[in-house]
Amino acid sequence: MGQEQRTRDRRRSRTEAERQPPATVHLLTALSTVVTDSHLSPVRQSVGRSSMTPLEVRQLATFCITWTGYALTYFLRMPLGIIKADLRDQAGLNEAQLGWMDAALLAPYALAQMALAPAGQRLGARRTLGLGLLAAGGAMLPFGLVGGPGAMAMMLALNGAAQSCCWPACARSLAEWFPDNRRNSVFGLFGTSAFTGGIVGTVLAVYLQGAYGWRLVHLIPSLLCMCFGLLVLLVLYSPEELGVAVHEKESAVTKSSIPDAAQRLTWRDVWQIPVIPEVAAGLLFLKLVRYGVYMWLPMFLSQQLHYGRQAAGLLTQAFDVGAVLGSAVIGVAVDRVFAGRALTGCLLSVVASTLSLLLFSLTSGWGAPANGLFLLMAGMFGGGPNTLLAAAIPTELGQRDERRAAQAASGAVNGFGSVGTFLEGPLLGAVALHLGWPAVFYSMVLSSAMSVLCVLRAVLLEQHWRRRLRAPLNGPT
Repeated sequence: MGQEQRTRDRRRSRTEAERQPPATVHLLTALSTVVTDSHLSPVRQSVGRSSMTPLEVRQLATFCITWTGYALTYFLRMPLGIIKADLRDQAGLNEAQLGWMDAALLAPYALAQMALAPAGQRLGARRTLGLGLLAAGGAMLPFGLVGGPGAMAMMLALNGAAQSCCWPACARSLAEWFPDNRRNSVFGLFGTSAFTGGIVGTVLAVYLQGAYGWRLVHLIPSLLCMCFGLLVLLVLYSPEELGVAVHEKESAVTKSSIPDAAQRLTWRDVWQIPVIPEVAAGLLFLKLVRYGVYMWLPMFLSQQLHYGRQAAGLLTQAFDVGAVLGSAVIGVAVDRVFAGRALTGCLLSVVASTLSLLLFSLTSGWGAPANGLFLLMAGMFGGGPNTLLAAAIPTELGQRDERRAAQAASGAVNGFGSVGTFLEGPLLGAVALHLGWPAVFYSMVLSSAMSVLCVLRAVLLEQHWRRRLRAPLNGPT
């Protein structure tokens, strides 16, 4: 009897141990408790609990991993704008050739994203993001250390193609883990990753440029991306892979819920989803402006306004700081003020961003305070719409479609929008070379105004579609 009792006790101990969450969950819970207590107290009060559930821990972990992973991609994009003066002085490239360097990075990014969007839908978010980070970091490891301009352009092209899959993968992962009624808020906060990554990536590039020279600017960012890509492959599982149910979702974005025909989505299928073309066109013009600021503003400030190179690189961060604020706020504003109508909020914000860019152009000679203020405003009103147009809105459109094409829609829209990122290089380079620097910013004002027209058309189509279907396009009414 004593032996049987001991055996039962051992079995009971093993059962209780198996029911305990793994050590990683304990660690994430402890970390999330600290974050929640200091920054997310309204969330804690709303759920009325003193600790997070396993689902909330997974949601927090997924958000942090995707946020960090996408922020790291900007560590490999931003240095090109910082080292352009060095490429001109030491490599002998003129403004037009520097513009084509931009295109070498950004054209493959846009084209590969549109071409590979259906493939990413089949591969899954974890593998797509992890392999993308590994490939992007590996492509830029030897940049500046071997070869001439042609070799550097090839490395930039491989980097852009590898990064093309990261945004739609992050969008799909977040859409899988978070309920539909929180999509705009979650994607608004997630959008801060791009601008925060731009800020930190630029500061790191300025430091590495000053300390080690332009040839080593990409080395450390490349290693960081590769290491984090391995982490993503190890931990970024989907609810389907873990057998977890996410409540309050109108539709599940899992392969088990998608018909076989949807697994074979083509690029043309995605573009037939209503409102997708208008959203993509609006994003194209908005990205042209954003990357025009990234790639040309430091050079404009140093050559036209006579800032020092490091001062010019740091002043550019006013745009990114504003974008972080705008991206964090717009999702909450859309859900609370505009009743989930993201396109309406985007329209008003893009109008304000266009006016801010115009004011910057008109007052560029007023000194650093005025320059910083209008750059801050342009970034704040332009950053939020960029995030929603690239992620939350196409994700919802894709999920509303019967084929549940969330990742494919996000990839197609962001890929087409990214055409603006590589058009800005040759276009603005030619404008600067032939018409002068003032014309560069008036070109960006014009592009921002075109984005206003595209988003306006999308809003009108949304209203027509909502009346016809008796359902809101972007959340509850």
